[in-house]
Amino acid sequence: MNHFLPVCRKEMEERGWEQPDFVYVTGDAYVDHPSFGTAIISRLLESHGYRVAVLSQPDWKNDDSIREFGKPRLGFLVSSGNMDSMVNHYTVAKKRRRTDAYTPGGEMGRRPDYAVVVYCNLIRRVYKDVPVIIGGIEASLRRMAHYDYWSNKLKRSVLMDSSADLLCYGMGEHATVEIADCLANGMSVKDITFVRGTVYRTSSPDLYGDGLLLPSFEELQENRRKYAESFYIQYCNTDPFSGKKLVEPYPNKQYLVQNPPSYPLTELEMDDVYALPYMRTWHPSYKEAGGVPAIEEVQFSLVNNRGCFGGCSFCALTFHQGRIIQSRSHASILAEAEKMTKHPDFKGYIHDVGGPTADFRHPACAKQLKKGVCPNKQCLFPVPCKNLRADHQDYLELLQKLRKLPGVKKVFIRSGIRFDYVLADKKSRFLEELCRYHVSGQLKVAPEHVSDQVLKYMGKPGNKVYQEFTDRYQAMNERLHKKQYLVPYLMSSHPGSTLKEAVKLAEAVRDMGYMPEQVQDFYPTPSTISTCMYYTGLDPRTMEEVYIPRNPHEKAMQRALVQYRNPDNYDLVKEALIRTGRTELIGFGPECLIRPRKTAGQSHDSRSRQKSLKAGNNSFRPEGPKTGNTRSKNSRAGKKR
Repeated sequence: MNHFLPVCRKEMEERGWEQPDFVYVTGDAYVDHPSFGTAIISRLLESHGYRVAVLSQPDWKNDDSIREFGKPRLGFLVSSGNMDSMVNHYTVAKKRRRTDAYTPGGEMGRRPDYAVVVYCNLIRRVYKDVPVIIGGIEASLRRMAHYDYWSNKLKRSVLMDSSADLLCYGMGEHATVEIADCLANGMSVKDITFVRGTVYRTSSPDLYGDGLLLPSFEELQENRRKYAESFYIQYCNTDPFSGKKLVEPYPNKQYLVQNPPSYPLTELEMDDVYALPYMRTWHPSYKEAGGVPAIEEVQFSLVNNRGCFGGCSFCALTFHQGRIIQSRSHASILAEAEKMTKHPDFKGYIHDVGGPTADFRHPACAKQLKKGVCPNKQCLFPVPCKNLRADHQDYLELLQKLRKLPGVKKVFIRSGIRFDYVLADKKSRFLEELCRYHVSGQLKVAPEHVSDQVLKYMGKPGNKVYQEFTDRYQAMNERLHKKQYLVPYLMSSHPGSTLKEAVKLAEAVRDMGYMPEQVQDFYPTPSTISTCMYYTGLDPRTMEEVYIPRNPHEKAMQRALVQYRNPDNYDLVKEALIRTGRTELIGFGPECLIRPRKTAGQSHDSRSRQKSLKAGNNSFRPEGPKTGNTRSKNSRAGKKR
């Protein structure tokens, strides 16, 4: 018998089970690794004495697929998997993706669109009276009325559309175990209305006490300003210590009630979760297909923390993991690393020691674990809070211990650091040790943009902060005699970004001598401030109007500007420069983004210039002889890279 949880009836019977307590239905292949939500929740329930079977990627067109294990004793747990199914399926241009990293062999099409709703409907067709509890990222971020980018309309809560009994939001460990215990003790799922981190439906909500009544779904449909107001109330109530119960009315006297979030896991609880008996790989039934590609990114990486107080507007972490940092102990992480070094494929390189933000090891300030986060303030934006505890010492000590483990050659940090947090730490030697030991030639950071106007809407620090970090990073590498570079993540078409702002970003790319291979066009995913802006045209924090680049052609121009060196983008870049009155950037000088193209009537002299330019001369003065190469040092360095 293998030690994975059963994925088919045969494996269940080999364990001697006649019936599982829970069937976990997931849109992902079954990977028994703590980077996958299915593995964590199913192993946690197992540790509490429950029998859990995993029904991975059932055929939603075939009712028999849901009968694989028969009727579970306590209920079905349903998740789309590690990603929202629509993000998994479609690019920001709404084009179908070619591969699915969470499916055996990367095969596409093994899960439906809006997977949680479809799976629940499949269950209800076959088992009408079995409790159904939904969770995971798709359910968590669609728990209330939300803007759905793919259908371009406001959708009801996924709990309403799926006809599930209960929704678990956030990471779910506390809530799932409490729900399981209630069901095991004979309580009806309809009576489980008190568990933190859950959402339920009712026709008679308790609107008294500390509950907040949100605008009704009909009001939200009619008035986008109302939606912005409702969203910001939700945003300000994502903290477990200060968050209130929220009530969202629906037609026919139906109400959706969101209980306050679950409390953060303690260090001991985090350690226990990551010490569960994971097999740390995909189920052997996927061997013929070549395994599950998603494991490659995490197999030799270590989860260090959860939560993020960075507060980026385009990130949904505030709604899912929350802003309070939860970390594992050094002993827990070292024990996992030691197991990793014994893996036959381990080559001595730990790929990451991180989380949402790698260098956050403790709450932003002392009061957060008692009073919670400030509902109307950010820890790092627009400037670091005076109460911020910027200290990398504990993280440094952890990294030092990992470097000393037998068999470990190098420990990398790949999941990203907050450069403004690094600058705020005036005490530790983090930047030095980062450059000396933990960078593999390139350090990825996320300034996202260079326009302070756009950065304001993103909730990111001003451009001068990033410039200060680049200067310090370069100086540190020079002192250490290392040739290491920064690779900035950039985003186009974010709310607030006009074509003029996009040109400004292109000029910055030119000056840094860096040709980004990938640019993230803003993707309006559920439950982010930026998506609320995109839908409403309003910043929910201030209710001021925001420019929104929605037109696909304008979005294409903004993206093309960041990759202006790509010949395929020439026409889009030229059009953008003409529209913005920046035609001085079309020419032969070092400041130009593109050169004039040869036309049918181009003179012999002009063709000679083009030939000269191809030979390496990028500046030409019509009235005199050819000049030498005037490309900037940064540009030359970028070409070398």
